[in-house]
Amino acid sequence: MTKKSFTLLLSSLLTLSMLSACGGNNNKEAAATKDPGASTGTNTTATTDPATAEPEKPTEIKIMLPLNTTDTPPDTIKNEVEKLTNTKLTYQFFPADTYEEKLNSSFATGSLPQVTYLKNQTTFLQMKEAIKDGQFWEIGPLLSEFPNLNKLKPEILNNTKVDGKLYTLYIGRPLARQGIIYRKDWADKLGLKAPANTEELFAMAKAFTEQDPDGNGKKDTIGVVDRNELVYGAFKTVSSWFGTPNNWAEKDGQLAPEFTFPQYIDTMDFFKKLREGGYMNQDFAATSKTDAVNMFTSGKAGLYIGGSMQDIDSLNKDLIKNVPDAVLDTHSMVAGPDGKFAQWMIPGYNNVVLFPKSAVKDEAELKKILKFFDAMMTPEVANLMYWGIEGTHYTVVDGKAKATDNKELIEREVKGFKDSVIGEYETNGMYQSLNVLPGRIHAEELVLENVKYGVADPTAALDSATYTSKGVELQQIIADATYKYMYGQLDKAGFEKEVENWKSRGGAKIIEEYNAAYKK
Repeated sequence: MTKKSFTLLLSSLLTLSMLSACGGNNNKEAAATKDPGASTGTNTTATTDPATAEPEKPTEIKIMLPLNTTDTPPDTIKNEVEKLTNTKLTYQFFPADTYEEKLNSSFATGSLPQVTYLKNQTTFLQMKEAIKDGQFWEIGPLLSEFPNLNKLKPEILNNTKVDGKLYTLYIGRPLARQGIIYRKDWADKLGLKAPANTEELFAMAKAFTEQDPDGNGKKDTIGVVDRNELVYGAFKTVSSWFGTPNNWAEKDGQLAPEFTFPQYIDTMDFFKKLREGGYMNQDFAATSKTDAVNMFTSGKAGLYIGGSMQDIDSLNKDLIKNVPDAVLDTHSMVAGPDGKFAQWMIPGYNNVVLFPKSAVKDEAELKKILKFFDAMMTPEVANLMYWGIEGTHYTVVDGKAKATDNKELIEREVKGFKDSVIGEYETNGMYQSLNVLPGRIHAEELVLENVKYGVADPTAALDSATYTSKGVELQQIIADATYKYMYGQLDKAGFEKEVENWKSRGGAKIIEEYNAAYKK
């Protein structure tokens, strides 16, 4: 766009903005008083004044996002969101398990919609090269025009910048939700307290395996159940307790990857001993999250580590169907061999949204889309998309949202939209959860406590061209070597050989590039 055409466009936008300002204020006032659960009515204020402009035409927006439920949600929530935001929304849901494949194919064919949610931080890294190539809209300079989007946390926005520029909106998450969900009834029966350090954690896993904690007279329980995920499974959480850096840290005066630190080896040794002793599921490298959850909720495992301690609600609900007397609790203050606490932290988001230039034709259209996201960050819309319809999916108790007992209805109608809400309750004003399960209340306390010992990733806001293009491929070398070591198929020398392989195939360049960016 030339400077002259941009000036003409900006002038036109200002004129249109002035003409529609009155109607926009009416819409906000109506949205503020309208019950999101109402099924009739509109957001505009009726008038007989012939000078009043015609109601603004709904903005048509196509949105692509991953689906973390079995079935595509009905339009129950979508219809209400459209009323509150004066939009016509088309959601393209694709299963989360295959979303990356769909994302890549849509990008390759130029068929991404106007609003494209990625899958996680990894897919964001994979898109960075395309972002640098100018294939997505930069939105940083525009945020000041939108009062609600302008509330997004600067420190988290900075973690999503590419070459110092902002292209994304983020879905916020607590910085450190990970820890342990464990069978407190088993621990009480065996006279065990929540593990204060990694040695006691190992001892608990051993006791849960060998001392018949379920009292059925059979040796049919295990201590730890884990899955084929080194980050959001048990490995990275336990690794942080051992003192391993969060992805990268300074070593000998420069940044080095976590797997070059001795604490990483210590963590692998810990899991190797657990597996060799039979104190965890033997095939954890091939165990899906679903299978791991099922093993825990069937009453066969006592420790579920990693992920989010906030998952205790769903785990408890399914566990007590099988073991009515079971009691779960949460824990995260596990000291390492040096007696210190540490918790790895995410950069404050678990996903981001991009706006492809192939689908959004100009800045005027981009601003209309951003106006929708600005409305999403009002309490009315955020609560609707995150919690559902008041009285149907949740009620308000003591200023907090209490989900109804109909979990299947919430899963079917709300979950798909919940995962797309921008920001967090501090910035969008949505209700916090009313928690009644003691273990969940404890989890929320621990999430805040974790941050006090939080370890950030120093490369979160840094760029490495080699990591962007080859990082995922190269990381697989380390993941395979890590599993082989824990399975006893590699010794320390063999693991270190694979680290050298990682370096020779591009890892050394990643180290060089991150250090150059780090020293700027």
